[in-house]
Amino acid sequence: MSLARRLISAGFSDLEKGERFLAARELEGLDQDKLFAGLQLAANPDTALQSLVRLIEKHPDLRVLAAADPETSEPLYRVLGASEALGEFLIRHPEHLDAFEVRASPEPLQADPGQLRAALLKSVRADPRSARPVAALTGTEAYVSLRTAYRRGVVDLAVKDLCAADPLDFMPAVGAELADLAGAAIEAALAVSRAEAAEQFGAGDVADVGLAVIGMGKCGARELNYISDVDVIYVIDAPGLDDARANTIGTALASGISRAISSIAREPGLWEVDANLRPEGKSGPLVRTLPSHESYYARWAESWEFQALLKARTIAGDEDLGRRYEKAIEPLIWNSAGRDGFVESVQAMRRRVTEHIPAAEEQRQIKLGRGGLRDVEFTVQLLQLVHGKSDESLRCRDTTSAIAALSAGGYIGRSDAAGFDHAYRYLRLLEHRIQLFQLRRTHLMPVSEAALRALAKAVLGPFSNERPHPDALLSAWQKTKRSVRELHERIFYRPLLNTAAKLSSEDARLTPEAAQGRLAALGYGDPKGAMRHIEALTAGVSRRAALQRQLLPILLDWLAEGVDPDAGLLAFRRVSETLGTTHWYLGMLRDSTAAAERLCHVLSNSRLIADLLEVSPESVAWLGHDKDLAPLSFEAQWQEITSKMSRHSDPENAMRLIRLIRRREILRIAIADSAGLLGQEQVGAALADTDRAAVLGALRVAEAIVSAKSPLKTAVLIVAMGRQGGREIGYGSDADVMYVHRALPGYTEEEAQEQAARIVSKVSSLLTQPLKPAIMAERVLQVDADLRPEGKSGAMVRSLDSFAEYYRRWSLIWEAQALLRARPMAGDDGLAKDFLELIDPIRYPESISEQDVREIRRVKARVESERLPRGADPARHLKLGRGGLSDVEWLVQLIQLQHAGRHPELRTTSTVEALDASAALGLLEKSDAELLAAAWRLASRIRSANVIWSGRASDLLPSSRRDLEAVARWCGYEPGQAGTLEEDYLRLSRRARAVFEKVFYGH
Repeated sequence: MSLARRLISAGFSDLEKGERFLAARELEGLDQDKLFAGLQLAANPDTALQSLVRLIEKHPDLRVLAAADPETSEPLYRVLGASEALGEFLIRHPEHLDAFEVRASPEPLQADPGQLRAALLKSVRADPRSARPVAALTGTEAYVSLRTAYRRGVVDLAVKDLCAADPLDFMPAVGAELADLAGAAIEAALAVSRAEAAEQFGAGDVADVGLAVIGMGKCGARELNYISDVDVIYVIDAPGLDDARANTIGTALASGISRAISSIAREPGLWEVDANLRPEGKSGPLVRTLPSHESYYARWAESWEFQALLKARTIAGDEDLGRRYEKAIEPLIWNSAGRDGFVESVQAMRRRVTEHIPAAEEQRQIKLGRGGLRDVEFTVQLLQLVHGKSDESLRCRDTTSAIAALSAGGYIGRSDAAGFDHAYRYLRLLEHRIQLFQLRRTHLMPVSEAALRALAKAVLGPFSNERPHPDALLSAWQKTKRSVRELHERIFYRPLLNTAAKLSSEDARLTPEAAQGRLAALGYGDPKGAMRHIEALTAGVSRRAALQRQLLPILLDWLAEGVDPDAGLLAFRRVSETLGTTHWYLGMLRDSTAAAERLCHVLSNSRLIADLLEVSPESVAWLGHDKDLAPLSFEAQWQEITSKMSRHSDPENAMRLIRLIRRREILRIAIADSAGLLGQEQVGAALADTDRAAVLGALRVAEAIVSAKSPLKTAVLIVAMGRQGGREIGYGSDADVMYVHRALPGYTEEEAQEQAARIVSKVSSLLTQPLKPAIMAERVLQVDADLRPEGKSGAMVRSLDSFAEYYRRWSLIWEAQALLRARPMAGDDGLAKDFLELIDPIRYPESISEQDVREIRRVKARVESERLPRGADPARHLKLGRGGLSDVEWLVQLIQLQHAGRHPELRTTSTVEALDASAALGLLEKSDAELLAAAWRLASRIRSANVIWSGRASDLLPSSRRDLEAVARWCGYEPGQAGTLEEDYLRLSRRARAVFEKVFYGH
């Protein structure tokens, strides 16, 4: 193989320079195969080769290691190929090349923090055993020795990091060891600073000043980068000195630390020591006593400062003082989420960080940009601060441990936690590898192809021989960013966080004492019974119990906002006991923007919905997505019914499935209605479509039963009447119908009539008869055919010709009035068309006589006097009372009978549409039409609300305050406005009655 091909195969970018360095005299006589085997291990073989040649020039003995077998030389080549800066360090200090005389370990051990501290203190000739070590070295000599010892520690760590079998797995250990190294360096710098301060202030006074260095940010969390500012806060304690003297010496000690770490010297500075997170920031004193810190945080600190303190950890100096500081700030940290606007302020800060990224850097940011490290960190920290006040398992500083704790506690789902953890490790690994190359503080993805190629290799483990294309690296990075951003936006802006943040720690813990008192205060009628439900839901150590403990303090408030929180909590327990073991239920309540509050709302305000959810709890899944609550069209329902009927030929099984679909769709409509996703007319139309699909299904099953014994002899049509025909039904409505048939060719009228009677009888029984096992919580659809010709005395089903003969000879005006709401519902389409052609001239006559008008008025008066239940208050009866549904509908129907023959706009089965048309035609005053429509809508809404609230149909405006409150809530009134609803209805109905009497009776 040619040299050029070998260079390409090894991953070189600059072939000309590679050939030149390979020809260097320092490499003469080395085994080329072993040299290339080593270079192939390097992420950047160009850099590795150049550094190797320069190192051999300084230290010729390195030739032996360079030509050794790959197992021996691996640490050398991996470090030189990953870090130009560490190569430069070793060129300056070849005495530290013994760092490569180790066997690479696929599972390296983290260095002991105590040993790192001792090594750094010894580098400045300080005693590690001393409580307050003082260095024997000072000035530049001390600074160079300290920095050299620190960088040797970085080389040792880089060997372990780059040779670890799984760099993602080892990443947290890298951050921890870097933080320990930084703490050790600051400890050594403090020892130097003490020695230097003693020259100015005297050794005795300096020894009397205790200084604790509190690590903040990544250093405090033990997740430091290879190169990063080290954020610190300084705490002093000098009981034997006056405050001014103590502050002066303490400030000198703190300043001396920065000087030892980063001032100009032969060995470059390590990193900046940044004390800007201290109280008052740059404007505040560099050092403070512990009481001064406590006073500031108690009185003046802003919310972001408590988020920063989440990472606070003593990293150097006086350990006892540091422990006292940590103990003092701990309760402040974990109670900070209760501050007004805390959650919103954290969310706003994250947005500001993103907004302030320079435009040129936005797409290259690994740390600050959308989908970057900050998204993970802000999300995790916010969850910790909100929930950590009651759950001490969340009180960990580093991000990976916090993610694991949040997952174990159920605060984020397992898959979300795994996604966050992997993304965080991957982004940190990218950051580490980028920074390691030149030991420069950067969070930007490189742009050159050579740098991207080297980075793509560097993030792989040592067992991978791949050299991925830069595009593969960028694709993986973009995918990770998208995943992080999606998780961040879903979790960081989770609405439960605002509610949870406002709970006291006692309430959040849900202790029995706190809970009973709180339940009574919230309005639970039976706090002891409620506690039994809570204990049943939260007992044990399972993940389900942990999630319930997290959710219930919040959900109890939302349940208490309902009319019957006790019933709501019982229903929640029953639903949870059924669904609690599923993978999605509790996670959905925790994560969804709407599901938890919607569930609480419906369970404590609707017996109907609660009963339906208990028997079909899987429907809870709809609560989290508005699109799942959109009512299914008739066509979609019929397609589903047809599909199920094709697989279930047994009539009872087929009807079970049809009725279950109807029950399911009523529940869907009711939940959508409760969520404000449907208007009143949409509810009526959706319920009518559901009934239509069920009736058509029953008709097809009935026809199949009858035709099993003999062929079909007739086509049957079911015609919807009344509110069903107007598509204006509520949750408790029956189906008013008429049955029409027409004999099929080849069969006599008698044969057809007999079969049609059997079919329609089957339809009614199929929809209403009990099934085994029973369909729980079903709102059985009662079919009422009393509006047929001759009423209950007439035949249940008639042929089309019979209808024509009857209407020609005997039809009364009330029957024409009933036909105004007739609408084909199920059956033969041709028969439906012919039936409409038959009845249209009857229901839309050119005119009606005065006698007909008097007859309609007489029947209406009779209905009012005879059908109103004994003892019922006419003012409160929604259907037959004054200004109720009957008044509005009879008035509209009279106008239609009088004018629809000449005005096609009136030819509608909808009451509201007919009112609008009447106003547009000038047949009603616009204000009168609007008043009648408002009264009709409110009465209809109250009628449905009665069913929703109690599960039972009622035509009365409730008189019980509790029932009235529940109905008012459903009708859109604010809590406590039951009286307003009552007043509104009585006023509207009274005014509607006045309009009715004026127009209908001509008074």
